[in-house]
Amino acid sequence: MQTWILHIDMDAFFASVEQLDHPEYRGKPLAVGGTSDRSVVSAASYEARKYGVRSAMSVVKARRLCPDILLVPGRMGRYKEISGQVMAVLREFSPTVEQASVDEAYLDATGLERLFGPIDEVGRRIKARVRETTGLTCSVGAAPVRFLAKIASDVNKPDGMYIIRPDEMADFLRTLPVGRIPGVGAKLAETLRTMGARTCADILARPREYWERRIGKYGGVLHDRARGIDPGGVTPTSEAKSSSAENTFAEDTSDRAVLTRWLLAQAERVGADLRGHGYKGRTVTLKVKYADFTQITRSRTLDARTDSTALIFETARALLDLLELRRAVRLIGVGVSGFEPRPRQLSLLEASPREAEATSGIDLAVDAVRRRFGNRAVTRVDLLDLRRKREE
Repeated sequence: MQTWILHIDMDAFFASVEQLDHPEYRGKPLAVGGTSDRSVVSAASYEARKYGVRSAMSVVKARRLCPDILLVPGRMGRYKEISGQVMAVLREFSPTVEQASVDEAYLDATGLERLFGPIDEVGRRIKARVRETTGLTCSVGAAPVRFLAKIASDVNKPDGMYIIRPDEMADFLRTLPVGRIPGVGAKLAETLRTMGARTCADILARPREYWERRIGKYGGVLHDRARGIDPGGVTPTSEAKSSSAENTFAEDTSDRAVLTRWLLAQAERVGADLRGHGYKGRTVTLKVKYADFTQITRSRTLDARTDSTALIFETARALLDLLELRRAVRLIGVGVSGFEPRPRQLSLLEASPREAEATSGIDLAVDAVRRRFGNRAVTRVDLLDLRRKREE
């Protein structure tokens, strides 16, 4: 059986999430990160990259390269939320999924051809499900070994796919720049260039022992990579232990009505995340950060595990009601933890009355509509004013 490893890489992830949530940003050069001159760019949209804007670049330089660039603060809670949805999609195809970062993962696709057809079709189906679930695009690379799968995912970005088949590996590697090999940083790449090694073919022109003498233990690893050898497989990532959402306000506030509306919006996000992953938790936690950056958390453990948006919200609101709020609030968030082992799906007849009630028909209906038409398709009446303010 042919071994296949897939590398799935979300396209300009942070920037794409902002453009997904804010239609007015779409098609415009955008950078996520700080907005002051001392800040750096965390991620750049493809529109901004055309001007040379890249991650880790100073905001001052980004503005110089692209005077019209939109600078927006990052929302890691939101990015993690969508990342969780992506990982859940990948686990629909294979139980062996390793999350490498918030926007990339490896998947062991060995044997999936029996279920989904050729490896090309496996990649296309994954891309389609990610887009259907999140509204975002990803790029997929496939190869018999891990490091080549990662390289392949970058070949046809964005929204691309590239497959390196076993009989194509030698030709692909022959002209591959050594700097493209994972683990070869800029400093090592420059050292190798001074030694006359610019491609993998140059590495193979000398024996393994030569490279071990010149650059140490990694010299042997480098020689193996040039031959297409990578013993590393896919190590499944441990399952999540919590789900949370939080927001930092543009202006600090002590208005309980505003804070309560944010809790409702966050409870919706957490509830949808739990239901999408098949999790239920017992403990609801409220997080509050004040204007002076002091932070507190308050938790309540429920009688039964839940994924209900309403119950998560009501519990978080009750915890908020117990706070005196002597200072203005700059951040509020809600989370659910205390997951039990992922259960098999129960029918309503098998579930206990309490658990059957927890996953309400309204929640499931809203989830279905948003999966098909996007997160903005359905908005609770209580959140209309909040949504309008976020769009202004």
